Amino acid sequence: MKIAVYGASGYQGKLVLAELARRGIETVLAGRNSARLQEAAAAVGLPDAQRRVADTSNHEALVSALRGCDGVINCAGPFTSSGEAVVRTAIAVGCHYVDTSGEQLYVKKIFDTFATEAENAGVTVVPAANDGCVPVDLMAHILADRLDPVEEIITTHVVLGGGGMSRGSLRSVVETIDAIKAGGLTYHDGDWHPGMPARHTAITLPGQSEATPVMAFPVPEVVTIPRHIRVRHVQGLTEAALGDQLNTPLTPQIIENLPEGPDEDSRRTQHFTYVLDATGTDGRRARGIVQGPDTYGTTAVIAVESVRRLIADPAKPGVLAPAQAYPPATFLDFLIPHGIQRTIEDTAPTCQ
Repeated sequence: MKIAVYGASGYQGKLVLAELARRGIETVLAGRNSARLQEAAAAVGLPDAQRRVADTSNHEALVSALRGCDGVINCAGPFTSSGEAVVRTAIAVGCHYVDTSGEQLYVKKIFDTFATEAENAGVTVVPAANDGCVPVDLMAHILADRLDPVEEIITTHVVLGGGGMSRGSLRSVVETIDAIKAGGLTYHDGDWHPGMPARHTAITLPGQSEATPVMAFPVPEVVTIPRHIRVRHVQGLTEAALGDQLNTPLTPQIIENLPEGPDEDSRRTQHFTYVLDATGTDGRRARGIVQGPDTYGTTAVIAVESVRRLIADPAKPGVLAPAQAYPPATFLDFLIPHGIQRTIEDTAPTCQ
């Protein structure tokens, strides 16, 4: 099994490399800068790994970089401007593809653009193989089995601590800031709609007695959940306090002068809680909760396992949501030793 990492010299890319090295999987480092790839290889203990230089603007170079690999993990954001080139190349060379994107509109575009092409090529593409979309999408499928048929699924993301975002994540925020401020897409009555106001303005989070104000937020599982669940309404939320932070000006120079990403000690302090509130058409309610540490480290674990499974136990070809590519309970069980816990509760209303 040989797995390429595109964007291997970036912050998330190096965490993915470290996870591949830990698991003893043959790795190819790919990216735009030879010197940075060499530094990344040495930093993660893979000094002898193959390194292949390719820019996303050069299709032939990308083909050479991915040729002979069974799968690729794309970590090179912002994905909105560069991700499609890597998807197209992976399909061209017959290489299964996952990425670590959280950019909602990009994820939808991959489904809309490459579904038929990937299916015809026998390649499986799973965008947004990250700490949020994969466990939340899988958990949504489990909740839907419990409540079927489903009227509404609301997902809420809360991340505490961790030293902030990486430079790559901040660049993605800048590139998609208008969509973020507008609240992203909401799935309603069979299609995705931009800018719909949040149906719920507050949510009682696990372990809290008071409701927390929330706002609409463009999470990728709003794109993936309706592809495997019959549901009328899906929307993503986050704490409303984030809205003030989005008004802080960010320029390329400011981002470049920031640390590459949170240091290891900061990542150890980080904790995320993702909540899914599902309502059946008969009024029954259930809540799924996914909690864990270290969003970037968890993303590395999930991305590696996602592409490994596509190679070792192939899913159907095409562009797939996580729950279409992997058995939900089995994948979530795999995450437990990595500190990712899940619970399901039958609930009274928890959203306002």
